[in-house]
This record gives sequence, C-alpha cells and structure tokens, in this order.
Amino acid sequence: MLTSFNFRISLAAALLGATVIAGSAVASPIVKIDGSSTVFPITEAVAEDFQIAKRGAVRVTVGISGTGGGFKKFCRNEIDIVNASRPITQLEMEACKQEGVQYIEMPIAFDALTVVINPKNTWSKTITVEELKKIWEPGAQGKITNWNQINPDWPDKKIKLYGPGADSGTFEYFTEAVVGKAKSSRGDFTASEDDNVLVQGVASDIYALGFFGFAYYIENSKKISAVAVDNGSGGVLPSTASVENNSYKPLSRPIFIYVNAKSADKAEVKDFVNFYMQNATELVKEVKYFPLSKEVYNLNLEHLNKKKVGTVFKGTGTNTKLEDILKLESSL
Repeated sequence: MLTSFNFRISLAAALLGATVIAGSAVASPIVKIDGSSTVFPITEAVAEDFQIAKRGAVRVTVGISGTGGGFKKFCRNEIDIVNASRPITQLEMEACKQEGVQYIEMPIAFDALTVVINPKNTWSKTITVEELKKIWEPGAQGKITNWNQINPDWPDKKIKLYGPGADSGTFEYFTEAVVGKAKSSRGDFTASEDDNVLVQGVASDIYALGFFGFAYYIENSKKISAVAVDNGSGGVLPSTASVENNSYKPLSRPIFIYVNAKSADKAEVKDFVNFYMQNATELVKEVKYFPLSKEVYNLNLEHLNKKKVGTVFKGTGTNTKLEDILKLESSL
C-alpha cells in the first residue's frame, strides 16, 4: 500500500515520464537542491507537488548529502538551495564569502530531534541529558560499552549505538546540545547519512540506541520507540505540545533552507521558493514536522523579494525558542 508521500513521488515520476515521452524539444529548467536528510522529507514533498503543479515544465532534484555536504556544494555555487538541519556555521560563511555566494536564510519548520530505542527495551524509556552525554562524549569510546555503565539498574549488556554521519547537521546539533561542543563525539558507533539505515539498526537490536529527526521516528513508530528526555524537570517526549511550549529541551530546533541569492533571480527558483512558503504549513504537517507561523513564511518571501541576505544565528541555533524565530528573522 502506498503512503501519501510515496504516492506523490509515483505521480510526479509518471508526469515527468509523460513529459519526456511527449518529446519536448527544450530541456526543462532545473532547481538543484541538496543537504540535510532531516529536511529532505519536507523539501521533497514540496518538490513533488511543485512539479505536478508545473506539469513537468520545471525539474527539481533533491539530494541528501547531509547539511555539511550540502553547504560544501552550496558554497561552491553547485546548487541553488541547501537543506539545513542547523544554521550555517562560521566556516561555511567564510567558504561562501570566498566564492561570492550570498544566501537568504529561511527557517521552514521545527524538528524534535528524537532519541530512539528498540520497543523491547523496558529500562531506558526515560534518559537524562547527563546520561546521554555519558554515552556519547568522546571519552566514552572504548570505555562506556554496556548499559549498566550508564545506569547500574540497567542490564549488563553491550549497547549498540546508531547516529547520523559527521556531515550531518543533526549530528552537529545533537553533539553541541548534549556534549557541549559540535562534532565532539565518540566514533565507535554505526553512522549513516541515510536515516532509514539508522531506523533499521535500532529496530533489529533490543540493546540499540540512536537519534535522528522526528519525522523518521513517526514514520517508523511501530518499529522503534521514542525516549523521554529529562533535562532536570522530568522526562519529556517529543510532541507538538512539547516543542511549542519549549519543554522538549535541548533537542527541539529550527530547520532551514538557504537560497543562493543569484539563483533567486531565476524564475524557476523564485517560483519554487514561493510555492514552498505558500504550502509549507500543510506539507510540514504532512511529513510530521512542526510548522512555523504564517508570519514567518510571509517574512521569508519578503526577504526573498528584497534580497535580504545573511544569517542571524551566528553559527548556532541550539535551544532556540519558537517565538524567537520571528524576532531573529525580523532583524535581518
């Protein structure tokens, strides 16, 4: 049975195929996007609906090389838009500056970065931020190997860890929020830029633990379980309510697209971004993330039309509140 997401892909592929069969003499313009696997479901949903609306007149390609990998391509002028699960870093700002790449920053949703376990795990349904740090900090490598080393009440069994790769913005955000420094992590875990690989790893091992974006958890909630994160006030599960009231700390976060300012002069890119912001609320909900207010999406379009370039996050967006987004973006 096809999900609505897979159905949309099939429909768009069929429409695109029909366009090719029709033998169009002029190649369709292409909007090139790459970056975060976390943001991918939103942008892919937008891309499929946009291509259907355009009846194949514009192609949109969406890659998943990770936020870091996407920014490398973006700052080399290779793509029009980068999906980012965290704000642009100082090093990326410098790389873009060297190549003359200016960018329009657009927050598009909130994500609840989700810690997951196997459903048969009955002991760690709640975990503290300190326990997460004890598991993931660099000094844990080769030393913290069993569950009972994290908490003596937990089993004396080897813990199997799964997480995004080093180019992932989710990896950077998690390590900054939990360990205290971006990319500061033990290295002896199964890493992948494909979140579905991580899902399957946790689903197949009772002693596994991993983390990735909320949408991948919800899509696979019959195979894996979310862990309640305790930041000192009791365990909190990721949900719409806990993201909106900022109680799911420190793992709720804004996610973004960045638009190349020169690319925004191209009709197909501008049309795509307009379509994105006009349909974001519905499609963000459809793929199980948390939409921002209409004001933010309208402000993104205002920035697009006025070519307001730059970033307000200065290399970090850890623990940004929902209401902060509008305030920050208004200051651009």
